[in-house]
Amino acid sequence: MMLWEKGIQLIIDEIDFCIRNKCTEEISLGMLAKKFGCSEFHFSRKFREVSGMNFRDYLGCRKLSFALKEVRDSNRGFLDIALDYGFSSHESFTHAFKNLYGFSPKEYRKNPVPVALRTIIKPFDCYLLNHNDFGGKFMKDSLNDVKAYFVSMPAHKFLHIKNYESIGYWDFWQKQAAIPGQDCETICGLLESIPGKLDDFGDGENNSGSGQLMAWQNCEEGRICSWGIPLAECYGVRLPADFSGEVPSQMILEDVSEGEYIVFEHGPFDYETENSIVEQKIEQAMKDFDYSATPYTLDFTPGRFFYFYHDCKRGWKYVRPVVKKL
Repeated sequence: MMLWEKGIQLIIDEIDFCIRNKCTEEISLGMLAKKFGCSEFHFSRKFREVSGMNFRDYLGCRKLSFALKEVRDSNRGFLDIALDYGFSSHESFTHAFKNLYGFSPKEYRKNPVPVALRTIIKPFDCYLLNHNDFGGKFMKDSLNDVKAYFVSMPAHKFLHIKNYESIGYWDFWQKQAAIPGQDCETICGLLESIPGKLDDFGDGENNSGSGQLMAWQNCEEGRICSWGIPLAECYGVRLPADFSGEVPSQMILEDVSEGEYIVFEHGPFDYETENSIVEQKIEQAMKDFDYSATPYTLDFTPGRFFYFYHDCKRGWKYVRPVVKKL
């Protein structure tokens, strides 16, 4: 099963590359099945088993996700957008768009409200490697050390959901799935449609490349973390301080003041072989850091956020709030 997950992941990454470069005519069920050396029927069944949805449905929804952003962010004609993403006419594009999102491209351009886009499927998710034997079994020494440095972060907003009881990424989403409208697919899809995300690089290895990230917030009550303070676990996007767009009803938009932070950062790594060891290194670096040699100490003031960036192509990074010593 692991080999199929890795193979399907390569296919999904290739699909996204082709959509982004307007060459989806190169993607067909027959061509992909041939790459796997199996029949179209067998490939289609395995794709659905691994990814959770039909191949053609996934391809269509993912193309519309890219097209919606062009409708939102450009003044291009709808026919030009339609043709770029494989639709034969303005009418077929409008029909598919309205059928999926509930309004036409013209209506959306006039009022670009948050919608749940189809985000990239990650059947071979790097987070899995911290929760089974695979990462440890094939682990190798990381080539890059952890850097620590202080930064000033400008004021911004953080749009997110929050859980006071979860313990880690998977537990967080399991608990959120029990809350209507707060499951992973819906939340990631809504955040994908929000424009202007400060951390949106557009080419990341997972949702972090689209500006989405885990975070924690110091709070007065909640799960007690390993260093003895209550934290709420969050998932969301950082936005400009002057963001004034519509906020999805199931999310929270909080102002984050300008502040000082310490960054613990590891460079790019291979998630198949290095994910677990990089996590261990960065956790140890945070534990061992000597604040006595600096003018700062960690800030546990209720309300302050610290952010977690996990993108194998760019690296692993924690950004934690600090305050100057008195």
